[in-house]
Amino acid sequence: MRPDRLNPLFAAADSLKGVGPGLARPLERLGLTRVKDFAYHLPDRFVQRRAVADLDEAGVGENIVVALTPLEYRSSAGRGPFRVLAADSAGNVCALTYFGRNGGWAKKQLPLGETRWIAGRLDQFGQTLQIVHPDHVAEGSDLALGQLVEPVYPLSEGLTQGRLAALVQLALAHVQPLPEWIEPGLLGKFQWPAWADALALAHRSEHPAARDRLAYDELLANSLALLLVKESNRTRVGTPLRGDGRLRGKLQLPFALTGAQARSIAEIEGDLAQTAPMLRLLQGDVGSGKTVVALEAMLIAVEAGTQAALLAPTEILARQHHVTLTRMAAGTGVTIALLTGRDKGRVRESILMGLLDGSIDMIVGTHAIFQDTVSYKHLAMVVIDEQHRFGVGQRLMLTQKGKRTPHCLAMTATPIPRTLTLAQYGEMDVSRLDEMPPGRQPIDTRVVAVERLDDVVGAIGRHIATGQQAYWVCPMVRESETDDIAAAEARHAELQARFGDTVVLVHGQLRPEAKDAAMERFASGQASLLVATTVIEVGVDVPNATLMVIEQAERFGLAQLHQLRGRVGRGAEKSTCLLLRGAALSETGRERLALMRETQDGFRLAEEDLRLRGGGELLGTRQSGDTPFRVASLEQIQRLLPIAHDDARLLVDRDGGLTGERGEAARLLLYLFERDWGVQLLRGG
Repeated sequence: MRPDRLNPLFAAADSLKGVGPGLARPLERLGLTRVKDFAYHLPDRFVQRRAVADLDEAGVGENIVVALTPLEYRSSAGRGPFRVLAADSAGNVCALTYFGRNGGWAKKQLPLGETRWIAGRLDQFGQTLQIVHPDHVAEGSDLALGQLVEPVYPLSEGLTQGRLAALVQLALAHVQPLPEWIEPGLLGKFQWPAWADALALAHRSEHPAARDRLAYDELLANSLALLLVKESNRTRVGTPLRGDGRLRGKLQLPFALTGAQARSIAEIEGDLAQTAPMLRLLQGDVGSGKTVVALEAMLIAVEAGTQAALLAPTEILARQHHVTLTRMAAGTGVTIALLTGRDKGRVRESILMGLLDGSIDMIVGTHAIFQDTVSYKHLAMVVIDEQHRFGVGQRLMLTQKGKRTPHCLAMTATPIPRTLTLAQYGEMDVSRLDEMPPGRQPIDTRVVAVERLDDVVGAIGRHIATGQQAYWVCPMVRESETDDIAAAEARHAELQARFGDTVVLVHGQLRPEAKDAAMERFASGQASLLVATTVIEVGVDVPNATLMVIEQAERFGLAQLHQLRGRVGRGAEKSTCLLLRGAALSETGRERLALMRETQDGFRLAEEDLRLRGGGELLGTRQSGDTPFRVASLEQIQRLLPIAHDDARLLVDRDGGLTGERGEAARLLLYLFERDWGVQLLRGG
């Protein structure tokens, strides 16, 4: 339970003066729903202003503070601007220009003949100096000069800098000093201010030490919570699983395992044999063979007389896994069932009974397989696919389903840079599939200008005329699902008019039945062309699909382009990926597409993606879920995370229960950054 002293920070946003229903939506878009959110909504940058005696000292384009005396009002015809002509102490005239106002507000602020201190950017319109919409107008110099350094915050439509800055100051008034959770030696070494001081300083000016301190707090909270999960897991009692090989020996795989697959299976087998439940991440590139490794692990559980479950984030992916596992395990005799939220009535009852009496060995499904109504005879092994879609809290929830804590193998097809693996999966041991199975042909990747769209459509026609299949992925127009759908539907309509009913459409807002029907038509070969949004990014496996078109490819991150490209090249035929680029291509976009042509190494692309995107799109939220960090930038993560991890390890090893003065402060830190699940794992609670 959260300590009372933190409650003021977790009060709702409307507890701040001036926040009513009208502001709720724009604030919510920025994630500002509690007082704490405002305090941690740090400025993007600061406007630096210079105080000048007169305009002769200032340069055009400079942000200044200057004393001006209004001389004359000038209204424009129609919707033109309202101008106040004002003079400085040297007699230089400057127009204070206001758009979209009737002049009444300007007249009130700037009475003729009365000197005012003006803060704003000095520009030039024709031969006239002007300041458009002054940032501040003050009667006295104290107030104006106090604005020489001003924060610039990320905004949402419906908010102004002034309004948001005022709300931030109200929130900071709720910030009270807290006990220190950082090692004193570190504070001295980096000259970091105390927590409350750091928050105030970070909103006041460029203050690297304050920013680093706040970022370190976040990284320390995350590292500590993940280490506590790891330590807690070691004290839990699981079921040691030792298979006898009778089922795995019946697997008839059409290929030999790679060295990386064999190594990962051996690591998993060693973990499963222990009393402490396994908590391992299997990280593999597109097509590296994660499913085979997962099947081997699940068969060990069945050989040991227990059950295994595979959790997928979407129904499409769950159904795909069920088909793949059933085909691969056909000769073993194990019973593999599928359960999703759509299964009702007798079908559902039959599956539930099979799980309860043990006649079902493996279950594949969405979150439905972990609902309260689902019980198992002996669930001892859980595989979570597309790990980035599930948070640590959800991972912990899944461990409550077995009579004893099940072993957990998490998988992700999104290669994660080594610098960030620790940040997201610090509670897990990691196995890495860094080899590709033999025989996989490289995918011919080409960049094509959008002006050649007709040529691409013609190529699609020739391609499907040979009996092969193709994908057409539509762009992310904006961060809006509806825009994606509109783009996909429009492209689908055009291509269907050209090629007929052989073209099907899939996007995230289709009814599940319609989505499954379209996927089934494509997977069975009845449809030749699948138009889709990025809902097909993972889990779609159609070996006969050998052409991928990605429209406006420059809008996607490298990792996502790589995932989409991985939908082809799954059969014996040569495959091609066409990256359709828009007319306006940034330098970053150009470099991104060049890298896609150059390499098919997902781990290298992940590192490059991180370098090109920077901290603004850490991991690329579209392909990797939301980053756990709000304050820490990419540069700070790379520089400070190793220190935070070592400090967290010291705290856990030296004070396992986080007792004592610093331990109590660390509890506050975990609550402050909402790593409550970490607090629950503390010995003595």
